Amino acid sequence: MYITQHIAERIKTTAKNKKVKISDLLSGCQLNINAISEFSKGKEISCISLAKIADYLDCSVDYLLGRTDNPNSHK
Repeated sequence: MYITQHIAERIKTTAKNKKVKISDLLSGCQLNINAISEFSKGKEISCISLAKIADYLDCSVDYLLGRTDNPNSHK
């Protein structure tokens, strides 16, 4: 099972490593400014939103979900 807190943490860590501000990420993905915060508190995120985040961060959805440790598995 997927734990939303872990996925939110991976999104934040990936953004930080790529020097992307969370506010820029969310704006670029047309998501609510509180989306990651809500997600880390257990609210579910749509597959479309997760795909947008992965595209913005140039990593795979599987990486954000923790199914792989290779952020470039989509290439």
